[in-house]
Amino acid sequence: MIKIQKLSKFYGKRQVLNDIDLSFEKGKVYGIVGDNGSGKTTLFRCIAGLEKYNGKITSDLKVLKNHIGLLLTEPYFFDKITAREYLQLMCNARNVQLEYLDTQNIFDLPLKQYASTYSTGMKKKLALTAILLQKNECFILDEPFNGVDIQSNMIISELIKKLKAADKTIVISSHIFSTLAETCDEIHVLKNGQFVRKVLKEEFSSLEAEMKNFTIGNRIDQLNIY
Repeated sequence: MIKIQKLSKFYGKRQVLNDIDLSFEKGKVYGIVGDNGSGKTTLFRCIAGLEKYNGKITSDLKVLKNHIGLLLTEPYFFDKITAREYLQLMCNARNVQLEYLDTQNIFDLPLKQYASTYSTGMKKKLALTAILLQKNECFILDEPFNGVDIQSNMIISELIKKLKAADKTIVISSHIFSTLAETCDEIHVLKNGQFVRKVLKEEFSSLEAEMKNFTIGNRIDQLNIY
């Protein structure tokens, strides 16, 4: 379990997260939704140990950051490192033996190519493959479906289900509600740095309708394009 208590984050005088209280259990998939700038990525970076913060994050894992696979929205890769070398480097960081890479390359990526030359979608698939090969206990996926082709999105959805069945902890942010509805056990709504609502699976459809109505409203009619 990961337990977050009274977590706040400031960048200078600007408060990005405000008194967050939340828990994540093993064998469950959690969706985090919110507008751009609501604090989702900052929260993920705090959990992964990449940001300093006020408050407390505890876990039954000895050193939490050593068991988290964080997929960033825009993964970064060093110049002049091939995809194969990157995967080897990431596995070395977790002391994981990389033995069957050719069969584990489920996205059919060109492993001899420099990772920095990959397209946006290919970079995301490479970074996801790396954290999977690391055999982490917790996976934090920031917009895993964005910029990725339809076939790969189907694979990612099935991977999330497999991770859940393997008793892993999975936290996902996405602007594509259908993917969250398919994979998540519960969804938490983040607004202005605070969680304002928790929604269980049986309420997903009503949440989607509310979000669509709030977001769209009469904006399209205002265009007067008919």
